[in-house]
Amino acid sequence: MKPKIVLLSTFLTPLRSGAEACAEEIAHRAWKEFDITIVTARLQRRLPEDDPFRGHAKVVRVGIGHTIDKWLFPFLAPFAVRRAQPQIIHAVLESFAGLAMVFSQLLSPKAKAVLTCQSTNTSFLVGVMHRRADRVTVISRFLLTRANGFGRSDALLIPNGIDVPAIERACTDMKKIPGRILYVGRLEAMKGVDVLLRALARVLEVRKSSGGENGIHLRIVGSGSEEKALKHLADDLQLSEHVTFVGFVPTPRVFEEFAQAQIFCGLSRSEALGNVFLEAQAAGCAVIATHTGGIPDIVEDGRTGLLVSPDDAEGAAQAMQKLLSDSHKWQELAKAGMASARTYDWQGIVSRYEEVYRSLM
Repeated sequence: MKPKIVLLSTFLTPLRSGAEACAEEIAHRAWKEFDITIVTARLQRRLPEDDPFRGHAKVVRVGIGHTIDKWLFPFLAPFAVRRAQPQIIHAVLESFAGLAMVFSQLLSPKAKAVLTCQSTNTSFLVGVMHRRADRVTVISRFLLTRANGFGRSDALLIPNGIDVPAIERACTDMKKIPGRILYVGRLEAMKGVDVLLRALARVLEVRKSSGGENGIHLRIVGSGSEEKALKHLADDLQLSEHVTFVGFVPTPRVFEEFAQAQIFCGLSRSEALGNVFLEAQAAGCAVIATHTGGIPDIVEDGRTGLLVSPDDAEGAAQAMQKLLSDSHKWQELAKAGMASARTYDWQGIVSRYEEVYRSLM
């Protein structure tokens, strides 16, 4: 009989970001050795009818089908965990899921607990979560330093990964579009999309004064609470001809967006790691990012991308202008980024989580 693992993930696709990708990829790839159940918040009354794990993992949704379910999750999830009777409880993200792990230990005291830290934006009871876990993993050096501060000198650095083969397949039939700039991610204040729009406006202003725009166009892929405000800002900056708000695009179709983009620009104000930067690199984009959180772990300034300070629209504009006008530098960064990103394939990342599970048994 396979050892039983319960993954605690408050959200799943279509509300997928780096943490959700981690939980889903473990479920997709570790099922041959482990009996996996994902416990997640229901959040919506109408749920997708398809089985994203093709019968290889069970999904248990708790709650009433409302956004309040994320707040209820730490209290409802432990009962689902107890019913599953796992050997290991693995919380992915030190917020609602981490708190659910702590409460689950009360109802399932024999189970070992793993906490995977993925966020720089939460502090509530994070120290307690670190101390209660039998094993702590983190996705960046920034979070490793924090874990050490909580007394977890044994924390393991296991970054998030990407589906390298799927990205490469998407790139096979797609060509780069000169002047195409891309952002993929949630439209929230922490992501700095407003700074990106201001930077683009500055680039267009400079290029118009020097004789042309050369087909520069920004595609913003994603949705979130800032969408309406960002559209208003784009109008105020007179960017309507140069910006397309695409909305949410699911994996793997979103890889086609990366495949066609020349430059990927994400100007996060905070970021634990940033899977989209890896996906962009794997697709041959030259990356512009901010020097914050775990981003410098994967974007090395001047070698695999360009880093600017958060909230520095002028610096971001200069970086974009450099890559748009210097094809040699663009190709150099894109080539180095592709080589680096290939080392982050999910298959290798998940195998490291499997080693963690074995060590606890």
